[in-house]
Amino acid sequence: MKIRSGIGFDVHPLVEGRPLVLGGVTIPYEKGLSGHSDGDVLAHAIIDALLGGAGLGDIGTHFPSNKSDLAGIAGPELLSRTVRLLEKSGWRATYVDATIMAERPVLSPYMDQMRRGLAASLNAGGNAINLKATTTDGLGLVGRGEGIAAMAVATLEATI
Repeated sequence: MKIRSGIGFDVHPLVEGRPLVLGGVTIPYEKGLSGHSDGDVLAHAIIDALLGGAGLGDIGTHFPSNKSDLAGIAGPELLSRTVRLLEKSGWRATYVDATIMAERPVLSPYMDQMRRGLAASLNAGGNAINLKATTTDGLGLVGRGEGIAAMAVATLEATI
């Protein structure tokens, strides 16, 4: 059995006038993440980890921000499209571990809902995803409340 790992990272600025979406879940907050899509840094970091593990480049290669048909697209939809790319290339995700870095809002009430939704987008069981959230203790753009970041590690296995 052939196994690979990939790493992903994403960060977006927080802005007024947009909903805050993380892992496909809309979280009540006065700001949301800027971006061509829905700005879902968690989904984007997972996508980059999956693509990296399969040797398929990065999110910008497959879903460029200059494509008008991708404007406002939801992170879980991009994740589902990524799973199809993996399948065509002979890979499937077996495990994802991801961390969200946000000073505010408190994310613990939403983590299970995010995990379940992301698992569905990956066509994986709930045990195939682990999510964590942390702060940066007031340091950097995350600590100042200017943005939210996420990182992910994905484990993939060959299907062919």
